[in-house]
Amino acid sequence: MKDLKSCTIIGIVFVLITGTLAHFLYNWSGQNYAAGLFTPINESIWEHMKLLFFPMFLYSLFFILKFRKKYSCITSALCFGILAGTLLIPLIYYAYTYVLGRNFFIADIGIFLLSTIIAFWLSYKLTLSCKLESCTLFLCILVCLLFACFLIFTYHAPDLVIFQDPTE
Repeated sequence: MKDLKSCTIIGIVFVLITGTLAHFLYNWSGQNYAAGLFTPINESIWEHMKLLFFPMFLYSLFFILKFRKKYSCITSALCFGILAGTLLIPLIYYAYTYVLGRNFFIADIGIFLLSTIIAFWLSYKLTLSCKLESCTLFLCILVCLLFACFLIFTYHAPDLVIFQDPTE
């Protein structure tokens, strides 16, 4: 259990660092099309959800390969964590901006930090409890669907508020 806790903490740090760097990667790459599929191409809430999703997805692959024999429920737990953390970003953002009437840069950073911590905390707890083991396939499918949505909607976004760049 100590190894799971250590890797969970490392995962939080990994996602926070890589997610922060990913925020700038699209522009650093000269607006490379492929980089844009996995990193934000604008300031929309949808694009900022990638900051948690893709780093946690990548880390989860490592996590699952390392611990799948020791912790049989790790796949369902990490899939749930990825989904919960990613969806917390717009949920918290729209809740606080509705109440306050505007966004604050420091609060937006706090949302990323909080969502990442909650995602990994849920994954850790659910790995130990195995409460979602029967939902593994369903959760994996949902993660794959969200993955596909990020790829599709990056350059073909629907006309919805979550996809709109507030700086334009």
